[in-house]
Order: sequence, then C-alpha cells, then structure tokens
Amino acid sequence: MAVLVLCFFFLLHTISCATAATNCDACLHQSKAAYFHSSSPISSGACGYGYLAKDLYEGYTAAGVPSLFKDGVDCGTCFHVKCKDKKLCRGRGTKLVLTNNYKSDFGIDLVLSDRAFISMAYKDKAREMLDRRIIDIEYKRIPCEYTNQNLSVRIEASSKKLDSLAVAFLYQGGQTEIVAVSVIDQFDRSRPMVRIYGTVWDMSPVPEGPPSFRLLVAQGFDGSMAASEKGLPADWKVREMYDLGVQMNGIIDYRDGCSGC
Repeated sequence: MAVLVLCFFFLLHTISCATAATNCDACLHQSKAAYFHSSSPISSGACGYGYLAKDLYEGYTAAGVPSLFKDGVDCGTCFHVKCKDKKLCRGRGTKLVLTNNYKSDFGIDLVLSDRAFISMAYKDKAREMLDRRIIDIEYKRIPCEYTNQNLSVRIEASSKKLDSLAVAFLYQGGQTEIVAVSVIDQFDRSRPMVRIYGTVWDMSPVPEGPPSFRLLVAQGFDGSMAASEKGLPADWKVREMYDLGVQMNGIIDYRDGCSGC
C-alpha cells in the first residue's frame, strides 16, 4: 500500500507499481546460467551503463530475463549466484550486478560475464566450465554495496543546455528500485523526468540554474522518497559524472516471506 500511495502522490508518469512492489526478488530461485564470450554485450547493454559497466562490481556483471530486468527498473540490482555442480564449482558462488536484458531461452535466467562465470569454478576447472557453456544455478537478490561511492549521475551525450537533460544513475545501493524521478530547480519547483531506457532518464526543456533530483524509490512492498544532497553544477557538462551526495541502502520488505514465489 505504501508504494501505491507514493506512486499516486509523485505523479511523474505512468508506472507499474505492481512491478516495483514484488516481494519475490529476495527469494532463492533455481535456474540455469550461461556466459557472454565477449564484453561487448555488457558494455553496450540495455541498461545504458556503456563502458562504465566494466567497472561495476569489478566486471562481475550479467544480463537477466525480462522478469528480472523489469523494463529497466531493475538495472543495477545485485545477485548472489551459486553453481550447483560440486565437481566443477566452489561452494561460495559469486556476486554480480545486472547491466543488460536477455530474452529467455533454454530455461536460462542469467547470462554472466565470462569473469563472473569463471569465478565460480575451481581454478583447474575453469576451461571445463567454459566448455560446458550452460550450468545449473541457484540465485537470489542481495543488497548492492558501494561503500566508497555515492549515488551518481552521468550526463548523457543527448543532453543540451536549456534544451534537454538526460542522465544515467550509477552506483545505486541496497535492494532499491528507482521508479520515478523529478528535477528540482533553483526555486524549488519540481518537474518530472521520463525513463528512456534502463538507468537513463530524460527531460525537456531544462530548468535554469543548478538542478537537483528527487527520487521515488521502491523496496519490495515498501517505498520512500530520496533527495540528492548535491545538485548538478550550473555549468554541467556532457559525459561528466556527478556525485549526488547520498547513498541508497534500503533493504527489500518482503513481508509475506517467499510464499507464492
């Protein structure tokens, strides 16, 4: 109910609150995983991270099926993935971040970067694991941890002063989902942004003065508002990244446990 109230109150654009308010994300899932043979699907992924995807979680990245990708709402979410083949894999699994979309095939929920895929194998089994290509896994969503990095935005190439502003949100912590964004101008007036794809949000025209951001954040059944402590400088520049001075560390409220998942 909290998310539904916040969605109505924020009134930025039409969003699916039911999609954001799922309580099954933090539950354990049984599936299969494959891996990308090159880094290009990660660095050019649907979330819009571009080359920065290789730096997220030190390259431990993955593409997820539509139920995980959620039309880009779950870009930047983190998962713990464990290989179930005890002859090939160590028991501790690996942590990774979602940076791309993947259309489900052969019962595969996640396609990992080769680095993340290999990290689950014993050292002398890495080649054998790559040759296997598809493995049985179990996985669950976990909080993203960016202890030395605040939530930040990168100004996208399509931005133009006073005409349009497009930003990609980076280093989103916790188990949170950004479901709506507004820009606050120098007179404390609020104007909505629209999700273009993945982590990229856009607005036109651009308010005068240094803008700041207000976010509607979902955490399972729960939701809250988050405001940037730092805004963009008045002379913001395309392709630059700006620290918003706030960390998002909320944890999923799955009040009904994992029943029905």
